[in-house]
Amino acid sequence: MGSVAALTAALLLPAGAALAHEERPVTLPDGSGSVPALRTGEPDLLVCKTDEADFARRVAGFPAELRERNLTLFRRCLKDGVRHLQEAVDKVDRPGMTIAMLPGLYREEPSQAAPTGACARLPARWSTWGYQILSFEQQQQCPHNQNLVAVLGKKDLQIEGTGAGPLDVIVDAEYRKLNAIRADRTDGVYFRNLTAQRTTFNSLYVLETDGFVIDRVLTRWNDEYGFLTFASDHGLYTDCEAYGNGDGGLYPGSASNLNDGRGHDVPRYAIEIRRCRSHDNALGYSGTAGDSMWVHENEFYDNMVGATMDSLWPSHPGLPQNHAKFENNKIYDNNRDYYRYTRDGTCAKPPAERGYERGVVCSQVGVPPGTGVIVAGGNYNIFRDNQVWGHRGAAFHLFGVPAFIRGESRLDRQADTSDFNRYEGNVLGVAPDGRRRPNGRDVWWDGQGTGNCWQARAARTSPAALPLCAERAPELSGGSSRWLAEPVKLTKLYLCADFSAQAARLPAGCDWFGASGLGKVETQLALGGSLVLGLLAVLFWARAGRMTPVRGEGRMTPVRREGSRRGRRLVVAGTVLGLAGLVLDVVAAAMDDTLLAGVALLLMAGWWLCLGAAVLRDRRAFGWLTVALGVLALADAYDRLVRLIPVIPLGPGWFRGLLVGVWVLWAVVVLAPRRTRSAGKSAVEAEVAA
Repeated sequence: MGSVAALTAALLLPAGAALAHEERPVTLPDGSGSVPALRTGEPDLLVCKTDEADFARRVAGFPAELRERNLTLFRRCLKDGVRHLQEAVDKVDRPGMTIAMLPGLYREEPSQAAPTGACARLPARWSTWGYQILSFEQQQQCPHNQNLVAVLGKKDLQIEGTGAGPLDVIVDAEYRKLNAIRADRTDGVYFRNLTAQRTTFNSLYVLETDGFVIDRVLTRWNDEYGFLTFASDHGLYTDCEAYGNGDGGLYPGSASNLNDGRGHDVPRYAIEIRRCRSHDNALGYSGTAGDSMWVHENEFYDNMVGATMDSLWPSHPGLPQNHAKFENNKIYDNNRDYYRYTRDGTCAKPPAERGYERGVVCSQVGVPPGTGVIVAGGNYNIFRDNQVWGHRGAAFHLFGVPAFIRGESRLDRQADTSDFNRYEGNVLGVAPDGRRRPNGRDVWWDGQGTGNCWQARAARTSPAALPLCAERAPELSGGSSRWLAEPVKLTKLYLCADFSAQAARLPAGCDWFGASGLGKVETQLALGGSLVLGLLAVLFWARAGRMTPVRGEGRMTPVRREGSRRGRRLVVAGTVLGLAGLVLDVVAAAMDDTLLAGVALLLMAGWWLCLGAAVLRDRRAFGWLTVALGVLALADAYDRLVRLIPVIPLGPGWFRGLLVGVWVLWAVVVLAPRRTRSAGKSAVEAEVAA
């Protein structure tokens, strides 16, 4: 029954899954660039405001040397500088120039106006999010249709704030534009020491760029992303911070897919992210097609989910996602549940009225709150030596994504994720000070994929038995190769995918959005199946208690056939086991307890084996089917609790689920009362014939 539901759900994947970051067709860089270095000489262009009293207040608390430098630059800026960052960008006329932004609030008033004239009538496709998908040439033609500051085609440009910290220089879109700063085809761009905030999409957007650095930059309070880098290479995020974003604080999507086709040993990574803090977002880190990423020494905390990488959204180059390496990060307490703002209507208001500055976050994604790291269809990712603690859900969440979801129709690619992901050496459930801060579970895995492996020190996992990483022989790691996830987990994943931020739709039955106990789809499936099987168990028990009439000495004498006493005992004992198992299965689903679910399978296996043995004498074919079902239940329990069976392409749950459907129909036929062959036959004679 679960199998059928899973397949039905797979075919009816909600249209909402097609909604995500939408961009023009892009070309990944050829990789000939390099990570730019910080230039420390005098700036070529200065940007400042003209209020001297305000400026003096802003720099008053700076260290003496820094304050004096800013005062000197301010005097020079009043004479030779400009008042808006866009003015300075427009003056850039050669590679290698530096723009210095002095402390102040930059609203970029000349860029705020809505498009008019030809810019209001650009022939471009509208995205499902309500903005046009503009080409690079259209961005050049109308740079402020979507961007407060547009940096288009400039090479080796450095933009830096001169304050003591990022909050001394603020570029504020005030929810008037999709992007606060857009850097498009800007090889060698370097952003340093500033804040970008309050957009209807992204604070800082870097696109189709080979060589960029984001250094000590803060992004906050955006509908979607803080930092979004896309179709880029030779990138570095360092010492950055992001909070208050409705999707990912950090989003390195569709990075250069330079390691496609390789194993775990790679020559280099496309983008490095180090020493950043991402908190109080829907996702701390998000990477659709986040390929060739090296993410280390960061902190992801107080989000709904610490980090995700996925192959879920179509039209992203580099799918399926591969080769992200997470190491030495602190990932903790990602237990925020921002869906309450969707439920109460807050997120239906215009962005400027939602209260982002007061802690509101309007999640644009459907995810399980209380999770450290999610891999939704990724390959060859490494999670090593991270500290992961304090999650109500799971430290690590791994599930496969069929290729048709990303628009790939080839049959041989439908199960090409999640493969060869390694989880090793992570410290789970313990804070850096040594305090015990357990995760709800350390691993949740849907069971699909090839070559995935985990460290031995993982507690309360689903399934309870995980393939272990072979430290000295990585090629031997991973103990299974499954084409499909476990049926009930697959059903849950597709049900939960029906989330829509635009329609304020929170799927009922999904515990990601608050369902619990009998309200969860897993519990409902278990309860429905248990009621059907429990009724059949009781009917077999009742039938086993009847006397079997036989003809004797001219009269019908109710006696028992030889062996029927033993058969009745088997049926009674099996029924007790079966009913206990069925009840326990519902409890296990409600509590999300893998061990209880395994024990429930063992009890149900005992029922089917006992019943099969009891009916073999009179119903040989049905008896052997029942025994086979018991054996499959034992195999399913072994697969979940002891060791994944390595040689089968589908988990035992699939075979058991399909066989249960056949068995239920056959059992109904076996239990149905027989009709007499003539109206004159007595009921007793009919029983004898039976």
